Amino acid sequence: MKILYAVQGTGNGHITRAAEIIPALEKRGMVDVLVSGSQSDILLPKYPKYTYRGISFVFGNNGGIDLWSTFKINRKLHFIKEIRAVPVQDYDLIINDFEPITAWAARLKRVPIISLSHQSALMQKVVPKPNHRDWLGSLLLRFYAPVREKVSFHFKPYGERIFTPIIRSKVRHAETYKDKHITVYLPAYSDKKILKVLKHFPLFEWHLFSKHALKDYKYKKHVKVFTLDDDRFVESMAKSQAVLCGAGFETPAEALYLRKKLMVVPMKNQYEQHYNAASLAEMGVPVLPSFKKKHVYTIWKWLKSSERVRVAYEDMTQQAIDELILIYIEKFVPKTSAEIEIAYGNGGVVVSRGF
Repeated sequence: MKILYAVQGTGNGHITRAAEIIPALEKRGMVDVLVSGSQSDILLPKYPKYTYRGISFVFGNNGGIDLWSTFKINRKLHFIKEIRAVPVQDYDLIINDFEPITAWAARLKRVPIISLSHQSALMQKVVPKPNHRDWLGSLLLRFYAPVREKVSFHFKPYGERIFTPIIRSKVRHAETYKDKHITVYLPAYSDKKILKVLKHFPLFEWHLFSKHALKDYKYKKHVKVFTLDDDRFVESMAKSQAVLCGAGFETPAEALYLRKKLMVVPMKNQYEQHYNAASLAEMGVPVLPSFKKKHVYTIWKWLKSSERVRVAYEDMTQQAIDELILIYIEKFVPKTSAEIEIAYGNGGVVVSRGF
C-alpha cells in the first residue's frame, strides 16, 4: 500500500508526533512524507518528499498569533496552485495531520483520506469546550483541513477512536528527577515580556526556552534563558520540579507523562489551545488566561502547591495506526477489487492488497 503522510509544519507539535508515527506507518506500507507550513523548529526523522508553503501561522511576541503577519505571508492564489499540483492521485491513502493542501486536494480529486491528528478530536461532542465562543477559530478547526474519517488524540480517551497522546521515545526514555528549576516555554511571548513576570520570583530557579532569544544568557541570578534546542529542552523538562508552558498539545502531554507539576497559558487567537485548556482544567491543571504581572499571585500559589495530575499514557501509536488502516479497509477498499488479509498478532493489523 502506498501512503502519503501529510503533516502541518506550523509549530513543533505535529513534527514531534510525526517522528513516532512515521516508523509505525512504515510497518504497514510504503510511506512518503509531505510538510506544509514554516514555523517549526524541529526536523523530521525522514526527509519530506514534498514541501509546500501551505497556510502558516506566525507567532507574535505578546501572547498570541500575529494575525496581520499571518495574513501577509499567506497567498490565496499560491495555495490554490498547490492544491492543484499535489499528486494525491498517486497514492492509495492520504493520512492527514491537520494539513490543508492534501485535505482539500483529496476532497476535490476524490482520493481516500483519513485524519490522524489532535485537532480532529476537538469538534466531537464528548470533548470539553472553552467557556467562550470564537467563530473564526471554530471555522478554522472545521474547514482548515476538512477530513470526514478520523482517528484522534487527546489528553483523555473521551470517545471512540480518540487515543491518548503519543509520547515520543526521547521523552519516554529521558532520565527524570526533581531538580530545583522550573522549565518555561511560552513561544507566543518574547523573552523580555516573560522576564517582567519572572523577576518577581527571585527565590526560584527558572529555565526559560525562547524562540525569540538570539543567544543564551542569564537574567539576574535566578533565570537562565536558552535558545530553542530540543535535546536541551527535554532534558530540562525531565529534570525540572515543574513546567509552565502554552496550552498546546504535545508539551503539556509530555509534562504530565513525566509527572511534573504543570501550569498552562493558552495562546490568544488560537482556539485550539482554549479547547486544550478546558480539558486540562477539567483534569486539575491550573490555567492562566495570560502571562502578565497581574497574575503573579496565582503563579505564586501554584509554585507553593504540591498537587500534580496523574496520568498513564501507554504507547498506543501502532494501535492508532492499525485502527486507521481498518477504517481505510472498511470505507474505501472495494471488496471485489482487492484481496484483503487481516491478521491480529504481535502489535497489530497486517494488510495486503492485490494492487
